[in-house]
Amino acid sequence: MPKMKTKSSAKKRFKITGTGKVKAGAAYKRHCLDAKPQKMKRTSRGTMVLAKPDGIIIKRNFLPYG
Repeated sequence: MPKMKTKSSAKKRFKITGTGKVKAGAAYKRHCLDAKPQKMKRTSRGTMVLAKPDGIIIKRNFLPYG
């Protein structure tokens, strides 16, 4: 059976931690920032760990060797 291909877009957007969790950038940080509360902007500053069901989907379909 041939090797599965990793999605190039997923390579750029997600990272796998040492324990197998999936890290991604926080959402809602691109535009219209004056309308969003300061706490929301502050907490979405770095990366976040995806929920377990979302991480399973990413690893199974987009990062098969991650």
